[in-house]
Amino acid sequence: MTKFQKKITIISLLWIVLVSISFVWNYTNTRKEHTEIALQSAKSFFDLIVMTREWNARHGGVYVPVTPETQPNPYLDTPLRDIQVNEQLTLTKVNPAFMTRQISEISEKQGIFFHITSLNPIRPQNKPRPIEREALNSFEKGEDEKGKFIKQNGKTAFFYMAPLKTKKACLKCHAEQGYQEGDVRGGISVTLPFGDSIPLTAMLLGHTGIGLVGLLGIFVAGRILNNAYDTIRRQATYDELTGIPNRRSFSERIIAELNRSQRDQEPLSLIICDIDNFKSYNDHYGHEQGDKCLRKVAQQIQNTLKRPSDFCARFGGEEFAVLLPGTSLENAMHLAEKIRKNVEELAISPENLRDFEIVTISLGVATYEGDEQFFRETLIYQADTAMYQSKKNGRNRVSYFKE
Repeated sequence: MTKFQKKITIISLLWIVLVSISFVWNYTNTRKEHTEIALQSAKSFFDLIVMTREWNARHGGVYVPVTPETQPNPYLDTPLRDIQVNEQLTLTKVNPAFMTRQISEISEKQGIFFHITSLNPIRPQNKPRPIEREALNSFEKGEDEKGKFIKQNGKTAFFYMAPLKTKKACLKCHAEQGYQEGDVRGGISVTLPFGDSIPLTAMLLGHTGIGLVGLLGIFVAGRILNNAYDTIRRQATYDELTGIPNRRSFSERIIAELNRSQRDQEPLSLIICDIDNFKSYNDHYGHEQGDKCLRKVAQQIQNTLKRPSDFCARFGGEEFAVLLPGTSLENAMHLAEKIRKNVEELAISPENLRDFEIVTISLGVATYEGDEQFFRETLIYQADTAMYQSKKNGRNRVSYFKE
């Protein structure tokens, strides 16, 4: 073997080593990103379940009609579990656990499984599976969550579980079991279908080919995973119909802005906007026209805001919320009136259909001055109350909250 051949061999071996190291490094990091996407997706479902349960618990359970699919909960021991309204209607109380089970039955049709369980369940069907028991035992030792890929029915899925801690509202049903406020009384597991989308073959071929081709393969794989992560993140924080932030984003933003407002002693204003007579509009012209109307109004509100710190979100249905940091009540009223006029000037009405006048909105304004402890629910309630005052006074107007 000549010296040249030896050098070529050494360079080839070094290249193979470098390509191998690059492959291992990229594959390891890709697995981490893939796991992080699965973890964040599962946590989003878990958070939604917990918020729904908390809403139910705050109301002490909710009553629903008894149907063949919804029978009275035999494990709910309360004197007012069932209420006979008339011969055709009987209501039964649905507590958070019962509601969770019913939602689970619906989600299973989409391939998403979640299960409420405990080491000491009231309902036998809530007995933990081995993987859930392992997680529950770890929660007792102080761990916050568990997540990993598993095989389910021959397919790859992601298992996630986090604890449920006993709150004051939970003691009505669980105090007899010896739980105290703050105790871990169980958990909810979420299992998502999550195939292994890592392009291992393409990555391997890229790294064993020419260097540029390998780099291109890594770039493409990274772009695919990055786009997938951005898509999931956007779905979690943006409203799909209107393209503006959703209520979850609003809830996170208002907490941050209230804290900042209190810390800096600056005002924080909130505007709640509601499309007038939207239900009648939607019923009359159909959902397609209704969706177009929502998109136009959302975009017009967004376009009216000029400061980077101003924040607009879809609050729910035909309602929108606008957060205005460092904005006094007077300035917030001025901007609210500008929003009202801009929406009115759109003159939204379906083509060739003039049964309705143009679409208008009613707005309510509330301001926190940053000089005392304040809760987001209070500010939302005040703005909502002012908005309904606008409705009461004839719609298509702006009102502010008065004590």
